[in-house]
Amino acid sequence: MKKFYIETLGCKVNQYESDGIALSLEEQGWIKSKKNQKADVFIINTCAVTSKAGMQSRQAIRKSIRENPHAKVIVTGCHAQTDPDQIKKIDHIDQIVCHKDKNKIADHIACIGENNSPLTFKKTDHSKANLFQGFDHAVIGEMTRAYLKIQDGCNAFCTYCIVPYARGSSVSMPEKDVFKHLRQLNDSGFKEVIITGIHTGMYGLDLKKKSSLLRLLEKMNDERPVYRVRLSSVEPGEINDGIINLAKQGNILCDHFHIPLQSGDDDILIKMKRPYNTSLFKDIIHKIHEKIPSAGIGIDTLIGFPSETDKQFQNTYDLIKKLPVSYLHVFPFSPRKGTPAFYFDDKVDPKVIKKRCARMRELDKVKRKAFIAANLNNKLEGLVQHKPDHKTGMLKAVTSNYLTVFINTSRDLRGKILDLIPERCDSDMNVIGKIIE
Repeated sequence: MKKFYIETLGCKVNQYESDGIALSLEEQGWIKSKKNQKADVFIINTCAVTSKAGMQSRQAIRKSIRENPHAKVIVTGCHAQTDPDQIKKIDHIDQIVCHKDKNKIADHIACIGENNSPLTFKKTDHSKANLFQGFDHAVIGEMTRAYLKIQDGCNAFCTYCIVPYARGSSVSMPEKDVFKHLRQLNDSGFKEVIITGIHTGMYGLDLKKKSSLLRLLEKMNDERPVYRVRLSSVEPGEINDGIINLAKQGNILCDHFHIPLQSGDDDILIKMKRPYNTSLFKDIIHKIHEKIPSAGIGIDTLIGFPSETDKQFQNTYDLIKKLPVSYLHVFPFSPRKGTPAFYFDDKVDPKVIKKRCARMRELDKVKRKAFIAANLNNKLEGLVQHKPDHKTGMLKAVTSNYLTVFINTSRDLRGKILDLIPERCDSDMNVIGKIIE
């Protein structure tokens, strides 16, 4: 039996697409190899979100070729789409597959000739009509919770972001396919599905019969094709009262929101070309917290954008410090060639960026501790993960509001949803809880 291996760099959407490619190959009789094992075909699903991500993608390609000189090598993903000429300079690549053909990689592999001649790369023309490219069947990966990509592409063109150039304009999965995939995932035993996309809040606006993320979630709440769904990341201006209300207890949507802030300074937000200001952001965070005090709220921050002064960084820090958020994702600004911000003057010293990121990560710890403390001794609903923690051997459950709780039990509860109570937090901020019988 022929074996394949996929290495994935970048975001959750990339991981979803890699899992879909793997499923397509397995349906054709291929066996998925594990990391560091020999395989007949290596697929590298690249990332281009930063210059470093592109470099890491090329390193992964070269490493695969070096360690598996006799294997076929296929490269796809955002870096393959935005910088194919750089990738073509690497010897022994058999195919470069553009974004719109990513879901057809299983067929591409079958077409590689015996002479190992590379496939001619044709870059996706995003100026033409763009349609959602999905998989025929629901994508089942190795996680306890399944992903479902309902949207791709982006129309925003933030000045630091390469993604619209890699994935094109916003496109949506037809509603009937969304529900077909949700039901298939439910039939496969999944209790939670993570709804994801590149710009998820734009869902439905491109469809012939226009829809919206709210309408889609309302229909999910009415029909209940799966036990619960979780939103991956939604822009602040696209979270409305209707979506917040659907996250209240008894509804299908998890009480967890991940919202990119990037900067807490209005002038920097304008330079980033972000379509909101700090006042709107504050309002949406407070509204979520007032309506659902238990909700988990995560924030993305981008630190060290060109011309960011100490005062502007402090504005970001002070804003987040005052907000009832649960955790932060802290990213240092990295100039990405092909984006407007790459050419901006007044670059911030990397050492300064590093210090600012360290301060934000300390604030993240403070926010996480406060969120944990607010949840101790409260009854929560958790989904037990399939894989026990490798250090403690205990099972882990992810609650609806995105708290990880460790459970010390000998019972096999993997994949089940149960009621539990977080009882204490150790020095490493691990939350230990007990099951409510």
